[in-house]
Amino acid sequence: MILNQYYVPDVASTGHLLHELAVELVQLGFEVEVLTGRPSYGPPDTWQDCPLREEVDGVKIRRLRVARFDKNYLPGRVFNYLTFVIPMILTVLFRSRSDTVYLYTTNPPFLGVIGWFVSFFRTHHYVTLLHDAYPQMGVWVGTFKKGSFIDRLWMALNRRKYKRTQEAIVLCSAAKDLVANAYPIAPEHIHVIPNWADGEDLFPIEKHESEIARENSLLEDFVLLYSGNMGLYYDFETVLGAAELLKDEPFKLVLAGGGGKRNSIEKYVKDHNLTNVLMLPYQPFEKLNESLNSCDASLVSIAEGIEGISFPSKLYTSLAVGKVIVALSEEWSELREIVEDNNCGVWSALGDSEGMAEHIRTLIRDKSLAKQMAANARRVFETGYTREVCGAKYAEVLRLADPQFSAQESAERRKRLADWLAGGAAVVHFDQQDPIEESV
Repeated sequence: MILNQYYVPDVASTGHLLHELAVELVQLGFEVEVLTGRPSYGPPDTWQDCPLREEVDGVKIRRLRVARFDKNYLPGRVFNYLTFVIPMILTVLFRSRSDTVYLYTTNPPFLGVIGWFVSFFRTHHYVTLLHDAYPQMGVWVGTFKKGSFIDRLWMALNRRKYKRTQEAIVLCSAAKDLVANAYPIAPEHIHVIPNWADGEDLFPIEKHESEIARENSLLEDFVLLYSGNMGLYYDFETVLGAAELLKDEPFKLVLAGGGGKRNSIEKYVKDHNLTNVLMLPYQPFEKLNESLNSCDASLVSIAEGIEGISFPSKLYTSLAVGKVIVALSEEWSELREIVEDNNCGVWSALGDSEGMAEHIRTLIRDKSLAKQMAANARRVFETGYTREVCGAKYAEVLRLADPQFSAQESAERRKRLADWLAGGAAVVHFDQQDPIEESV
């Protein structure tokens, strides 16, 4: 049972990721259900009418009637959460099954506390999936202060959640360190599994084949694309500064999506007369491959102090479509390590607009270098960031939480899983009875 506030056809990236995970688990022999809300993430014009109960691709879906106030307005967001969480608590409390493993996400961020609560009344086996770490995120954004009542209360609830969770999944090593240092859960129960992209839906095509590129006159210039949520967790000031430096050169910056920073970005573009910056709305999911291929390079950014609290999933979609990665992060970042170690893009430090502009100039001049980096990006994706590879890892973690396995069996599986995750590129094949069989 996967529990998350957003699910397809909502525009939230976590909803699409979890759908892909659910489908992959079904193909691996699991029975999968999803408990979620009706579409409410993006602008109202993206909300689609969906049945409250349906089965899609073998996954049983149940949607709750949630309120849909503007999520950028704090009281509205809180009310949205309440209308989602309270019915979910009651649903799980009265329908929890001892033969089911429950996967709690962090959408909304306190969702996993339901698992802790229900476990007092029912036999309840659950795994916690950390996408965004709260209250650390709230402190970073400035919603409340470190050490405040909200911060202390949230940390206390998290400690209880992690004390009772069978396993935890995080997206990067920094997140594993955060969880291990802050909460009562042993490091061997914390598993680093990155997000992924669907390599069948997302694949490289030439820029001139993209209708979106043709419609928006993106064929002649070197195009850097950012696609997705323009939220507070991402740095845009650096790339806007680089765009200003590249004003008179064959370069365009395309920002497609929405979010809390969009209005301030639009104001900056207007105030600085950045004619080489194009703002686009969220693109329909059925046009996502065309949209992500309407560029020469893809911007992946994460703001200072945020890695470990969050990690940019757009890295994986960018790798899937075989685009040069233009990364913005802190020096020690895992994002930088992935890009530089695999020669699939360029990295710039946060705030270094001049350095970023120079990297882009190099890519504009050296087309063979850009082409090689783009090819490397797709190869990196196929090695470690496909739905199949990551889904198999999730399957093994979920099996560790399955009560049917003895302590000895679980210990053996845990050791082999740890070795596999540390190795990176191995693919695991298994069925319902056989032990894990590893192959490269």
